[in-house]
Amino acid sequence: MKKLFTLKNILIAIGLIVFDLVVYLFLGVMLMGYDDTYEESKGEYWSLASMTFWQKVNYISLYLWYLINIIFIVFLIYKMLNKI
Repeated sequence: MKKLFTLKNILIAIGLIVFDLVVYLFLGVMLMGYDDTYEESKGEYWSLASMTFWQKVNYISLYLWYLINIIFIVFLIYKMLNKI
């Protein structure tokens, strides 16, 4: 039987968590520009109509990253249940 908690697996898990946090940090900082440049005349706050092209890309990327994380968590839960 293969060991689940080897040093290699723990380091990979820590690396994935750090990478995930760095992506969230990057996308969050990029969206801070929207708050700085928002004008009521452009449209409703946080609507796609009031965003520039790159702000839309960042906004959609953040929600895609949420989806990727949810899929990954469901996959991990599935794999853990299979092991049990």
